[in-house]
Amino acid sequence: MLTGFYDAGIYIFALSLLFFISDCIRRNRSAKRMGTGLLAVVAVLQAGALFIRAMEERALPIFTPFDFLLLLAFSLVVASLIINLLQRAEFAVLLLGIVGFSIQILNRLWFSPGNNSLRHWETVHGLLVLHITLANLSFVIYTVAAVFAGMYLFLHRKLKGKKWTDTVRRLPSLEMLDKYAYSLAFIGTPMLTVSFIVAALSVISEGRLNLLLDLKVLATLAGLGFYYFYLFKKRSHQHTGSLMAKWILTGYVFIIIIFVLNTWSDFHGWNGE
Repeated sequence: MLTGFYDAGIYIFALSLLFFISDCIRRNRSAKRMGTGLLAVVAVLQAGALFIRAMEERALPIFTPFDFLLLLAFSLVVASLIINLLQRAEFAVLLLGIVGFSIQILNRLWFSPGNNSLRHWETVHGLLVLHITLANLSFVIYTVAAVFAGMYLFLHRKLKGKKWTDTVRRLPSLEMLDKYAYSLAFIGTPMLTVSFIVAALSVISEGRLNLLLDLKVLATLAGLGFYYFYLFKKRSHQHTGSLMAKWILTGYVFIIIIFVLNTWSDFHGWNGE
């Protein structure tokens, strides 16, 4: 049943993206409505898959790579549906959809629902739930912020070159894109910080101090450093919007690196050890 829900979600997700792409290429309200409806169906199927996993594990489905990515893809779909309510948000919804769809495909190819690699956290189970939940939410928020930052750079280049295309007219203003990216980074950074502190305190309480020098921990600190630098500079108005957008994207690259490092990390690696 889980495979049926998951695969059906992939197929409908792909169909939804086709309608959104059609609307972005040439304004088509019918295609947009159809894409939105199908995206809502994808959210229902993903929620169903999460429910099945919860029943199988008899716990929140967040402890395996498969579950984490499934929850991440679901959160991005929900975020896309919310953003779709904004004016001139078609391209943001499309980009988020592509990211969510890619995550769902890669999750299907790389991971399976079992193999909980976090058993050594059982003594601090409640803290683990908080840590992973905040990490997942911050990943979603940073992804949306990166999309808006990328759109800012695209629009800035087009306006600088005085290229008044239909795409340019359908995007939010530079001011709004900058505001969206900043607001999201302002929310996501404290979330990731608290998630990191919870994880650090948990390993300290277990006497595993060597994990504080793990590559994943160091990469997380570097990623947080990028975002805190961005927030500080943004508040001080010392740099241009385009440079700040590049900092957002650079920080997001570190977030992806942090995620990939789970494969080699001893902190809570995905090798099942």
